[in-house]
Amino acid sequence: MEETVKTTELKKACINCGAELKYLPGTTNISCEYCGHQETIKIDANGFEEQELYPYLKEMGAQRHGEEISMLHCKNCGANQHVEENYKSLHCVYCSMPLILEDAYTENWILPGAVLPFQIDQRKSFTIFQTWVKRLWFAPNKLKKAALDPQFTKGLYLPYWTFDAQLFASYTGQRGEYYYETRRVRNANGKMVTQQVRKTRWYPASGQVSSFVDDTLIKASQQKSGRIPMKIAHWDLKKLQPFHSSFLSGFVTEKYTIPLKDGHLLAKDVANDIAERWCRRDIGGDTQRVTGMDMKLSEETFKHILLPVYVSAYRYQGKEYNFFINGENGQISGTRPYSFWKIFFVVLLGLILIAIIILVAGK
Repeated sequence: MEETVKTTELKKACINCGAELKYLPGTTNISCEYCGHQETIKIDANGFEEQELYPYLKEMGAQRHGEEISMLHCKNCGANQHVEENYKSLHCVYCSMPLILEDAYTENWILPGAVLPFQIDQRKSFTIFQTWVKRLWFAPNKLKKAALDPQFTKGLYLPYWTFDAQLFASYTGQRGEYYYETRRVRNANGKMVTQQVRKTRWYPASGQVSSFVDDTLIKASQQKSGRIPMKIAHWDLKKLQPFHSSFLSGFVTEKYTIPLKDGHLLAKDVANDIAERWCRRDIGGDTQRVTGMDMKLSEETFKHILLPVYVSAYRYQGKEYNFFINGENGQISGTRPYSFWKIFFVVLLGLILIAIIILVAGK
């Protein structure tokens, strides 16, 4: 079967002044930041397409529905990212190490089926970041400086796989029902007291469960550093739009490093956990044991999707620090360094105050 591979076009020029049109977060428009001209992104009226999993892997090949995209590889943390040329300083969004434009290379990727466009713009994300930093105690001055410079905060589209399937599972197990017995026991003081002791009666159980598993979300990239915190890794997938390259304009796009087949294996592990929860719910009672389960998935489909985050990265005393803001709902999370000297002087001041109080009390 012939493969479909073409070149991704991420840039579109303004018809008025020739500047690049960039996606306007929270809308379906691309806009010129110089003259204000806007154009509507033409979204496919048929919506996004779910790809059949096994025919795709076995017959169509990895690059079916694929495109060529220009990528930059970070030699420090391993991230593969498409960086727009309009960034004045090319640095990895995860570890802040310099990226050399001359090192760019072209490779194929599975064309995304859907994208969740940024719902908040960089200015809003920068305000969220500043507010968060101001609340940090003993933060180094370099972190304060990063919070004052918007170039440290960049919008990034993260790659994920989603999997859908019909799930069927048969199980054997036991249903536990609690009951209580009254006992006389000696407490810590040596006195005899009455105590209720909980016990469980077990009854054999077996049955079948089935339902549709929708949009199992599996991350499609992994680096040595800069992993997205679970606190912000929640997006409303109902806001997904059919993929259009205009949504990527003005942002960094990361390419997946976890292949589709490996993502599918992770999704099967998630489906197995879902099936066990369904079996326990079907068994009922106060507690359950699942001693055997046979799970099957059918009608499996997948999508390659892109999800939005803002990332701020910098180095402090040889260590990398990242701060992440969910580009849809504004949730923020990150690691932070502490200033040794600020802590030292606060402790020193505290000791001086204690010494003064002791001295005054002694007199």
